[in-house]
Amino acid sequence: MDLEFNKNEDHNKLRLSDLNKRLAKIKLGGGQKRIDKHHAKGKMTARERIDYLVDDPKKCIEIAAFAGEGMYEEHGGCPSGGVVIKIGYVSGKQCLVVANDATVKAGAWFPITGKKNLRAQEIAIENKLPIIYLVDSAGVYLPMQDEIFPDKEHFGRIFRNNAVMSSMGITQISAVMGSCVAGGAYLPIMSDEALIVDKTGSIFLAGSYLVKAAIGETIDNETLGGATTHCEISGVTDYKAKDDKDALDTIKKLMDKIGDYTKAGFNRSEAALPKEKQEEIYGILPASRAEQYDMRKIIHRLVDHSEFDEYKEGYGQSILTGYARIDGWAVGIVANQRKLVKTKKGEMQFGGVIYSDSADKATRFIANCNQKKIPLVFLQDVTGFMVGSKSEHGGIIKDGAKMVNAVSNSVVPKFTIIIGNSYGAGNYAMCGKAYDPRLIAAWPSAELAVMSGNSAAKVLLQIETASLKKQGKEITPEVEKELYDRIKARYDEQISPYYAASRIWTDAIIDPLDTRKWISMGIEAANHAPIEKPFNLGVIQT
Repeated sequence: MDLEFNKNEDHNKLRLSDLNKRLAKIKLGGGQKRIDKHHAKGKMTARERIDYLVDDPKKCIEIAAFAGEGMYEEHGGCPSGGVVIKIGYVSGKQCLVVANDATVKAGAWFPITGKKNLRAQEIAIENKLPIIYLVDSAGVYLPMQDEIFPDKEHFGRIFRNNAVMSSMGITQISAVMGSCVAGGAYLPIMSDEALIVDKTGSIFLAGSYLVKAAIGETIDNETLGGATTHCEISGVTDYKAKDDKDALDTIKKLMDKIGDYTKAGFNRSEAALPKEKQEEIYGILPASRAEQYDMRKIIHRLVDHSEFDEYKEGYGQSILTGYARIDGWAVGIVANQRKLVKTKKGEMQFGGVIYSDSADKATRFIANCNQKKIPLVFLQDVTGFMVGSKSEHGGIIKDGAKMVNAVSNSVVPKFTIIIGNSYGAGNYAMCGKAYDPRLIAAWPSAELAVMSGNSAAKVLLQIETASLKKQGKEITPEVEKELYDRIKARYDEQISPYYAASRIWTDAIIDPLDTRKWISMGIEAANHAPIEKPFNLGVIQT
């Protein structure tokens, strides 16, 4: 391999090392001391509960592990949003598991906790996946109640979704393994079946202190809403477990009895690894986001047998389209080509930019995949649509609108991997979060923003210097450089994949070598939900 390959490899492996260090810290939740206190009560942590419940912890993908990172520092932080969510297998059935992390503020709900739980339910609804809740939460985090309680996408939406999922026939099982307070008490009882752990689990609308304050009644929490009360007196719960493991074993037995699901029928053959070495992705992907590279080399290291059957190979070359298989599943791939290409007319097209012909090709290909019932995979490394008089006169807006229309109205499941740049309208056309990908993951090399850090900093610098000049202030080269560096540093923080992941603009930041696993498990999940409406582009400008 050449020197440039080695430099890229070193750079990307350092990024991966940073990712793994961040994940290791997040997995400690509220910290080792709180984990020890949790264990002293005879309780397992959220992650230990999930690992015990699933058939194989290695055959899971975690949703929004970075939720809340860098947020709520004035409140002591909220690692992973105070809840752990994974897609895995329980008694051979693929399902979602949602576990409150009581080591983080006693499992209290921050705004990002609500958003993360709603994302889990969205995945369950879209894919008709069974969902298991492992409840251990003190309820809404009161200092931020105005940001979690009353709005449409806040706490109450969770229970609305419980009801909707029940009407759709989506299995929901809850185990109360700790506190389950106030409005949160409705979640397990709106599930199909509810379990409660003796002595550690409790369910009530108001705890003993509030009951005393409200109506003057003196009662302890166990008598008020413990396992014996709800299994033998109120009938609120269906099963009483002696400890965490007993509750989880009961869930395994319940899941084992669930019947098979109606399949969407996506095509799958025997899985095969790529012929090209997957590890070479680290050396192919440039250290600098401004550098060019051939996206085909990445695709060949992601798809079975390294076989990629291109559609319209010689046309619209700034986007690659074609058919392949990933872990046996047939997929249609739409990928930004990051290599400078020369058209047959002798014109040069910049890599990562969407031109009119590229948008036209992608629109046709997306329509074809919908016609053939083939899931779509978008590989993003896009700086946006081409600008300038030639593009505007050629109808770039019209062609871009066609592509956005096709992505918006696509009925086959879509999966998005952000490899590098994800800027501006390019993010939208390449199936960003707003366009309902079933799963959206980023590599550590990803950047999400309206435009690049350099471009944005220059624009913002012009605005700020103009404002200062109006105030009669002198802008020396030194002052201008200081302003530029400050603006760019702030903007660079915001385009980081970790900034996006903390706000759940993406579902995860993943090792590039886990991409095949994410797409395969995502399509398997999507196969639970037959397509119920036809593909229709509606009205478009021709």
